[in-house]
This record gives sequence, C-alpha cells and structure tokens, in this order.
Amino acid sequence: MLVSPGSVFRRVSERSAYGWALAAMLLLITMIGWATVQTGLIDREVNRQTAKALAQLEREQSDLLSRLELSERMEKVREAGEFNKLMLQGGAMAYAPIALVATLMSVAAILFAVVALAGNKPDYPTLMAVCVYSAVVDVAAAALRLGMMLWYRTVEVDTSLGLLVSASGESATIRACLSAIDPFRVWFWVLVAVGLVLTGQLSRRAAGLTCALFALLAIGARMILIVGVATASG
Repeated sequence: MLVSPGSVFRRVSERSAYGWALAAMLLLITMIGWATVQTGLIDREVNRQTAKALAQLEREQSDLLSRLELSERMEKVREAGEFNKLMLQGGAMAYAPIALVATLMSVAAILFAVVALAGNKPDYPTLMAVCVYSAVVDVAAAALRLGMMLWYRTVEVDTSLGLLVSASGESATIRACLSAIDPFRVWFWVLVAVGLVLTGQLSRRAAGLTCALFALLAIGARMILIVGVATASG
C-alpha cells in the first residue's frame, strides 16, 4: 500500500477480502497504544498538570480556606489526576482501535450511498476493503507519533502542517488553521480515490471530486474546532 497501492486495489477488485488486514492493523494500533502507556509519558504529563493545579490552588486559596478544607480540596485534585491518568491510559489502547473501525465503517457506508447516487452498483465489501487498506497510513501516522513522543519526551506531538509555522504572535491563528491539515489524512483520501477507480466503483472524475470534497469537509470541521478552542482558551 505504501509503495504500490494500485497492485493491492487490483486484487481487491477480484476478491474483497480485508478481515486479516483489519485485524492486523487493529493489533498494531493497540500495540502502539500500549507502548505509549509503557513510556510513562502519559503519567508524567498528568502528574505535571496535577502539580500545576495543586500549586495554583494553594496559591489562590491558602488565605481563604482553613488548612483542613485546603487539604481536602488538594486531595480531590489528586484523585481527579489519578482518574484522568487511568482514562488516558485506557484510551490510548482502547479508543484508537474502536475509533478506527467506526470511522472505516462510516466512510464505507457514505461511499456506498455516493456510488449508488452516481448510478453504479455499489458493493459494500469492496468499499470496506478500499477503506481498510487505505487506512494503513493511519497506522504509519500512529507509529510516527510514537517515535516523536519518544524523541521529544512528550505526548503533545503533531503531524499536521501547523508545525511549519511558529505558535507565537500574529502567526498563531495561521498555525491553528494549518493544524487542521494533516498530510496523513490527505494521503488516506488519495488512496481511497485510487481504490474507488481501480475497483470500478466510481469513475476517475467522480472519485476525485468525492474524496476531495470529503477531505475538505473534514479539514474545515477540524479547522473550526481548533480555532474555536484557541479563541476560547485565549
């Protein structure tokens, strides 16, 4: 898929088998999540945030609360930190595989409707196979992000175009917009378009327009979300 996707999609057009490929990708995604937990970076980041919250609480409330009340609130902050740590650890291993399957099934279902509206005969197993094999770039992206975590010793890593722009000054808004554009997601939709054409589900023009539209919609929605969060936090 990374070197010669056309050869894979030509075989898909003959036999729409994707079960083992999907199982292998889910296993790899789960292992990457487990490796992320084992690095201890999630624990370190949550501990840092908890320590920051405790320091702020002690600084702002020490003169307003009794020592007992302050101690109780600090204990609640620590408990919230431990809960957040468990949620992030579980999410690293469980959320990503579930989200991948749900996304692939949703995309295949939408493409099924698009193919039907285009006047062709849609085949859901073929469409699902196209999506599954195209999702190999998601595994590559997850592996790259794990490598970046280990290299930079932080869980806050990014593979979007936002890395090309400084986060300070007037360029902060531009960076927020570029952060919505992830080359791996664009790559995914390019592979889907190739798969739709080679499996005979859509014509070259229809596949290109469909995948370009969905990619732009996804980028636009993510851009609105990122800019909205940045504005709210600012």
